[in-house]
Amino acid sequence: MEDPGGSEGMPRGGWAFKFERGPEGDRFKMDELAAAEALLLGRTTYEGFAAAWPSRSGDGFSEKINNMPKYVISRTLQRADWNNSTIISGDVATEVSDLKRRLTGPILINGSGQLVKTLIEHGLVDELRLMVYPTVLGAGKRMFEPGSKNVSFRLVSAQPMGECLTVIYEPKEG
Repeated sequence: MEDPGGSEGMPRGGWAFKFERGPEGDRFKMDELAAAEALLLGRTTYEGFAAAWPSRSGDGFSEKINNMPKYVISRTLQRADWNNSTIISGDVATEVSDLKRRLTGPILINGSGQLVKTLIEHGLVDELRLMVYPTVLGAGKRMFEPGSKNVSFRLVSAQPMGECLTVIYEPKEG
């Protein structure tokens, strides 16, 4: 999962742009964003998004992402200047639990691997939406590292989208 867009400057970064997700993949991402009430991001993803998105406009995706509430989990970030951004620096599980109680709609997380791992370990993920790209990086940041908590999911859907595959999982009870 390391640096799919290439904005982090990692040696294997930018791999996502080598594949077409097709109009169905673009629609999936737009529908996902449109349904979300808020965006929750880790610091690294936030900084990349905050550097890129504010300069974009003129389409529904840019308008939505720039104007929606954004929450960034960070103990080091001092300022969050991107429109409607709030820094959350307390205990992640407690703060996100509170956020889920206060908001009525879906909270979308893009990237933010460490944050997703933490939320999974605390039972705070309602759904995993993964886009699988036909590439093997061979090294780098992984979504699930050795020692991750054992959590089972059930497949909700799997759909080819261009050269990619989108899978949606929900936590499996029991």
